[in-house]
Amino acid sequence: MITKTIKEELLELYNLPVNILIDISSKITKEYFDNKVEFCSIISAKTGKCSENCKYCAQSSHYRTDIENHPLLNPEEIKKSAIDARNNGASKFGIVTSGKTPDKEDFELILKTIEMLSDIKGLSICCSLGIINEDQIKKLKEVGIERYHHNINTCRSYYNDICTTHSFDERINTIKLVQKYGMNICCGVIIGMGETREQRVEMAIELAELNPVSVPVNFLTPIEGTPFENMLDAIDENEILKTLAIFRIALPNARIRYAGGRSTRFSKKYQQLGIKAGVNGLLVGNYLTTTGINPDEDLELVKNSGMSVAND
Repeated sequence: MITKTIKEELLELYNLPVNILIDISSKITKEYFDNKVEFCSIISAKTGKCSENCKYCAQSSHYRTDIENHPLLNPEEIKKSAIDARNNGASKFGIVTSGKTPDKEDFELILKTIEMLSDIKGLSICCSLGIINEDQIKKLKEVGIERYHHNINTCRSYYNDICTTHSFDERINTIKLVQKYGMNICCGVIIGMGETREQRVEMAIELAELNPVSVPVNFLTPIEGTPFENMLDAIDENEILKTLAIFRIALPNARIRYAGGRSTRFSKKYQQLGIKAGVNGLLVGNYLTTTGINPDEDLELVKNSGMSVAND
């Protein structure tokens, strides 16, 4: 007997009517999770002047965009943002920096900042600092970091169409090194960058192999000045819903998280359907270089979906 591959099975599911697919994925969410939606928030602690050429990114020094660049923020500014995040219902707060990897001076200041944030009750601190080495990972763990954020962004087969200044394997190696030291990984993607449906299935499978605890799903926001500035219609709302459902099926025990771009690419009606499809995490507040959704609106979204906000 010839058995189907996981990829073939997921592609077959993709072809189902969206309501049937969501019924399947929502049952999986209920099996693995309660009715709590986790809020997290991030700060762009260092913005712009990145050496990498990711085609979607406003922070790349390869392109001319209108973002405001700034060096690493001081610890007091970051702590204020962390407290605001906690007050808006976030239980996790991510320090995000631009660039392939932090230099020694920035990294030491980040460590001091993390130590300053440790007294904020009810808030877990995460980091997204790019491609880091074993010594940096050890030091992050020593100051209490339990979760590291590092996206694959797209699948292996499409990666060179997105970025050529570093490889897909460099990202995978960073993720595995973080996990080697017992830290959880938050690892997601950006959809709507011209990838095929088959490649979105590949993303789901490749993510599942990495076993992340959290999977942020970003929707491309075309930024003027980047190579993807005119990529406005690469994916529609029904296809987004199907993708979220497929991710839930492929990653049953991961928290699927709404991240950047949903306010411009995904209406409130569809955002609510996405929660039914399996989304149970929200990135609230502003994103890296774009404005996010008011936290009160997200609280209403969660309430209208019959869910509540997790506070652990």
